[in-house]
Amino acid sequence: MEMDQVNSPQWLDSSAPEAVTESAVLTPITVAPGDGIGPEIMQATLAILSAAGARIAPEFIEIGEATYLRGHASGIDDAAWASLRRTGVLLKGPITTPSGGGYKSLNVTLRKTLGLYANVRPCISYAPFVATLHPRMDVVIVRENEEDLYAGIEHRQTDEVYQCLKLITRPGCEKIVRHAFEYARQYGRRKVSCMVKDNIMKMTDGLFARVFEEIGAEYPDIQRERYIIDIGAARLATRPERFDVIVMPNLYGDILSDIAAEMTGSVGLAGSANIGEHGVMFEAIHGSAPDIAGQGIANPGGLLLAAVMMLVQLRQNDVAERIHNAWLRTLEDGIHTADIASGNTRSKVGTSAVAEAVIARLGQQPTQLASVKYEAAPPAAQPRRPLYVRQPAQHKTRVGIDIFVHAAGIAPDDLAAQLQAVETGQLSLQVITNRGVKVWPQGHAETFCTDHWRCRFLARTGAEALTLGHKVALLQRMADAGLDVIKTEHLFNFDGVAGFAQAQGQ
Repeated sequence: MEMDQVNSPQWLDSSAPEAVTESAVLTPITVAPGDGIGPEIMQATLAILSAAGARIAPEFIEIGEATYLRGHASGIDDAAWASLRRTGVLLKGPITTPSGGGYKSLNVTLRKTLGLYANVRPCISYAPFVATLHPRMDVVIVRENEEDLYAGIEHRQTDEVYQCLKLITRPGCEKIVRHAFEYARQYGRRKVSCMVKDNIMKMTDGLFARVFEEIGAEYPDIQRERYIIDIGAARLATRPERFDVIVMPNLYGDILSDIAAEMTGSVGLAGSANIGEHGVMFEAIHGSAPDIAGQGIANPGGLLLAAVMMLVQLRQNDVAERIHNAWLRTLEDGIHTADIASGNTRSKVGTSAVAEAVIARLGQQPTQLASVKYEAAPPAAQPRRPLYVRQPAQHKTRVGIDIFVHAAGIAPDDLAAQLQAVETGQLSLQVITNRGVKVWPQGHAETFCTDHWRCRFLARTGAEALTLGHKVALLQRMADAGLDVIKTEHLFNFDGVAGFAQAQGQ
């Protein structure tokens, strides 16, 4: 198939086996070839989909580097958004974000704007045909896709200190954890593991862990276990066969899913699905690899397996099964691109030759690797539960304020004296921290301090109910005293429970 055919709506080859006819019902999808190797692997993928009889009607959009350079800071224009809203399905090649400041990740923009809350990445070994240290690996990583540090809310606050806000929400946790357990049940998986760092981030990762336990209890047929992310990652790296489905917040999931994919033998073989309530996006997990673009040597496997996931989502399980098994047979027959070539390689080929080999094997089954069987419909043992349930509002009480101050070359005791001099009848200074560590009262001389101080004021015992006005009055007194306030965080209790963490060392 030539590239001009890929860019044409008449992309289907009517002479191909089991080709889609004009009378067939076609599902519109949006296709973005992408940058770098994207157009090459997309061409190969679409050729296979066409030959296998995929019942889809692609409409093509341009996103990524060229769109950025035309002046669209997000990397996507209005015409592309319109197509995505029409189809609700995106098959996307890898994209390049131009170097230099001011360009935001288009992947993050797409996921968050379209509400694609779940990233699903199967990481499977294909030993002995793809060299790997972990021949029994078969792990699915379900990664939260919209929040965590990927909110991208960053600030420079002083000469020395920058911050990035980690946002974790209960609806976000419920959606991703529910999706992980539903995925496990649908695909006959035995266990869901959760990895967090709730021993340090007790409120954010702590919320994720609590929701995991709450929702996991609703699935007694599925085992559940929880790991601190560091030991969990270590065990994934050394004994991946002990895991089945792993659910994680955004950053951990991003890092570990790439590691897991590479552990199978090549990150180039991993596809991913991005699932939302109103749309879906499918992509390879690797980048645009501009260093090999145009050479015809890129491995289309990751994008092809993402397209297989797309077909399952579209209920075209028959086509997905034909393609997946033909691809497995191609691996078995030793027809490999250079990135996975090994002692089992019989023919080292390029991108288009892989597509031709898969097409030639449509209808065949692997003989050594396990063949794939996609059920016509998910098991209906139990009704699907709602993704999340909004909790009743709790009683919120103002109890204090954290005031962040920029002050260079000052001792904690001297700063405390200045702050105590501006206390009010309602608020008194309780603690000062630097990078989260308590430095007053009773700090330690060994603690290194920057020019960024968190000063916590709490309501005095017996004082009248704290109001926003009381906090404003304190801030005004600090300004009058020449203290450089750079940020505030209001402190609340929710149903009597503190909605804020204690300082390290308190």
